Amino acid sequence: MGGVPQTSLTSPLVGREDELARLTGVLDRARAGEARAVLVAGDAGVGKTRTLDEVAGRAAAAGTTVLTGHCVDLGDVGLPYLPFTEILGLLAADERFAAVLAGHPVADRLLGGGPDDGTDAAPSRLRLFEGVAALLTDLADVVAPLLLVLEDLHWADQSSRDLLRFLLGRGVLQRPAGGAPGHRLALFASYRADDLHRRHPLRPLLAELVRLPGVERLELRPLPDADVARLVRSLRDRRLPDSTVRRIVERAEGNAFYAEELVAATDAPAGGVPSGLADVLLIRFEQLSETAQQVLRTAAVAGRRVGHVLLRDAVGLPEGELESALREAVERQVLVSGDGDTYSFRHALAREAVYADLLPGERARLHGAFARLLAGPDRRPDHAAERAHHYRESHDLPEALAASLEAADHAQRIGAPAEELRHVEAALDLWTAVDAAARPAGPDAVTLTLRASAAAVHAGELHRAVSLTRSALAGLGQDADLELAARVRYTLAGNLLSVDNLESAYAYSSEALGLIPAEPPSSTWVWAAATHVTAARQVGENATALRVARRALEVAGELEVIDARADLLISLTSLEGHNRATPEGRERLLEARELARRAGNAPVELRALFNLAIGCFESGDLEECLPWASEGLDRARRSGLLSSPYPREMRYLRLLVRYTLGHWDEVLRESAEDAGERSAVDGHALGPGLYVALARGDRGAADRARALLSGPFDWMARMVAAVVLTDAAALRGDAEDAVRWMRSSVETLTEAGTRPTVTLRLATLALSAVADTVTELRRAGDDAGVARWSDTAAELLADARWSAGHGYDDMPQGPEGQAWLARAEAEWSRVAGAAPDPAAWEKAVAAFTYGDAYERARCRLRLAEALLAADRREEAAAEADTVRREADRLGATVLRERLDDLARRGRLTGGPAAAGAGTAALTAREQDVLRLLALGHSNRRIGEELFISAKTASVHVSNILAKLNAASRTEAVAVAHRQGLVAPEPTSSH
Repeated sequence: MGGVPQTSLTSPLVGREDELARLTGVLDRARAGEARAVLVAGDAGVGKTRTLDEVAGRAAAAGTTVLTGHCVDLGDVGLPYLPFTEILGLLAADERFAAVLAGHPVADRLLGGGPDDGTDAAPSRLRLFEGVAALLTDLADVVAPLLLVLEDLHWADQSSRDLLRFLLGRGVLQRPAGGAPGHRLALFASYRADDLHRRHPLRPLLAELVRLPGVERLELRPLPDADVARLVRSLRDRRLPDSTVRRIVERAEGNAFYAEELVAATDAPAGGVPSGLADVLLIRFEQLSETAQQVLRTAAVAGRRVGHVLLRDAVGLPEGELESALREAVERQVLVSGDGDTYSFRHALAREAVYADLLPGERARLHGAFARLLAGPDRRPDHAAERAHHYRESHDLPEALAASLEAADHAQRIGAPAEELRHVEAALDLWTAVDAAARPAGPDAVTLTLRASAAAVHAGELHRAVSLTRSALAGLGQDADLELAARVRYTLAGNLLSVDNLESAYAYSSEALGLIPAEPPSSTWVWAAATHVTAARQVGENATALRVARRALEVAGELEVIDARADLLISLTSLEGHNRATPEGRERLLEARELARRAGNAPVELRALFNLAIGCFESGDLEECLPWASEGLDRARRSGLLSSPYPREMRYLRLLVRYTLGHWDEVLRESAEDAGERSAVDGHALGPGLYVALARGDRGAADRARALLSGPFDWMARMVAAVVLTDAAALRGDAEDAVRWMRSSVETLTEAGTRPTVTLRLATLALSAVADTVTELRRAGDDAGVARWSDTAAELLADARWSAGHGYDDMPQGPEGQAWLARAEAEWSRVAGAAPDPAAWEKAVAAFTYGDAYERARCRLRLAEALLAADRREEAAAEADTVRREADRLGATVLRERLDDLARRGRLTGGPAAAGAGTAALTAREQDVLRLLALGHSNRRIGEELFISAKTASVHVSNILAKLNAASRTEAVAVAHRQGLVAPEPTSSH
């Protein structure tokens, strides 16, 4: 080959001493039983793989088992769990691990795509995830310390991202109870930071993972110029001219891979440094023999990594010529040989450059060759997605269509709904381009579109599900089968219900029911009727719902469609007078749950579990609510339905119960986990965490709540935002804003003329702000302002009273609602009377005893204030002590600040310590009076603020004038400012 100096297989690692030390430290801790994970970020070519290879080599030398899995870029094709199947493949090929693998059938399931071993109709993602976690931890604890390396996470499929989230959040990093050592395991995962655009699906996962206690992030920054120069000089035995080194350092911009390629380019026949990146990357390739170049072109079509046999068959060279070409490519550092007779490009950028340099016809021909080879006698179901990719790129559309459907089936079997959706949509894209005669036997386009919509629901893409079902409706021809036409319409109705488009849902469910005659009985009519019942209930057509439900229940019984019977029983629970909060309603829901379980219909079972959970909440049985919500979420995980509507509701409900019981740290931890895997505007995941943040004085809580309003209409997001923004306005004393948020939110959330039950809470929060304003105006003698705001308060009280009597199913609200009503009545007492009414606040405190720790404490603070005003100081002090303990337990800083202010003004605790010259002359009470005097308050206002009479306030003012030797109130304030006895009031930012 003459003239080109040979370099070592692996270039030296330069300038990464700190990063290596940090990663090595993580490995040392992992070997000692402290499982850890590191997310390694960096731009393409900066040295992520090289650094991880160095650490892996050191780990292996120290006795650690190292397993590496790669994510690959195959355009719009998703290969479910790809890096993990690669790791399991390495384990399966090594006899040392046979005993451990034998005890974990999850490996066979992922590698072979076999059926689930459970009884669920849908595959069990939870069991799969738990199986992978158990296998890895057994390996780490039984065989040897374990290092998992996941490369190129920016290309990871959604199922792999979900599994990684589980492993780090609830799997391999968890420490056993009792202080025992954890698992001897570390996980290093790399990703290209420069590839993560704003909407990249990896971004929310990374944001979630770095908050976990066992996960840290390591960023590989560009190398300093001095380190690049060291690297450049180390790549050549002979010394490069300083001018060449300087040019390479300048061009490389700290990127190690670019520097290496630029060094290789200095030996090109033309000499000099090429100008374009692609030119740089192709220099080393063009120095190879024609045969080696042919092999590399073929390998580039396969992807970053390719097996020897597959490459041999695709390139069509004799074994000897192929081996010679591969040896040349490896020696020139274009390819790297790996385990299991595989070869990979040393860097993904090199593969991308070679692939981009192919001629279109050459590219299509090679893709076709790989597709045919993968479709040979040894074809595997987990290669279907790869085959679909190659067939599509080779323009063999019929085979691409068939392979896409096969890939969708495989994704469904292994519980990867997002990938199933992607493959079905890919098949739909190809459908019209393939002649009818060449299409696979099976479903038509409309049925296929319905399948895509179902996958979208399972993946949590609810608006996408609606769009797909509308597409199915548009695809129905004039002579379409009536049952299919009805099925499309009631499916669309169900999807519209999930995105709160209630009127349209009712219209489509009506059409569906009208298309199918009730006689002769059919399961299609039963399901159309069940959907129509649900839609009718949502728009207030209860009489229609009851009539249809009773008839459909009879037909479902005759036909033994037991899951439809279960669905109808849930609907009838409320329609027939015994709602979900009653013992009778609960019995019917338990029957529905059992029927759905027997039928294997997870969505209907989830509906029953949700109603059981929220029924307990509405009846005040908070502790009873939690097990039902947790059972529902576990069932959803087992079914791959965790992102579907009812589990989302149960996730919020479980968080709300924990918030209500005062388990605030748990709420924040679980909210952070859930928000990371869902949309940034998901009220279900964020809601109770925002309630905690607001109570703890987080100034960003209101901004995050306002962000919930930025996306498409989502009922829960709007409700959460309404609660946070109304309460935030009340806390800052802005009655105008509080009333505005309350009224606009109720209007937005009102459906089919029915106000939401949250109207009661919102009206009470706004009323508290109005009561504060009325109190201030009354002190200032503004009778007109008092009258105007009293009218507003009366309207809010009327809203609260109406809402308390018209809860779910138009029945009076349960203990929570009655507690909020008691608080509303107490707030009204502040508006209607000259002084707050202790009895009203005692009633409110008692009402919240059902379980809401924070609201009970807030009412206690108002009670203490009312007791002070009534000169019942000892009782007030006792209430204040209780509030102080509860505020400290919750970390409710806003409540604690308000309590401290009340305690200071009411002298429930010792006053502020004397500070500064001249303060010794003033008592603690006189210092309080002086502060209010400096604000310009009258004696009457001072008395009201400090819970003393105006006459007593006048005495204190006279004493202050005498002690400060001042002739007037104004002079006394001036002297106080000069002596530093009062601080200037901060300027308002509003």
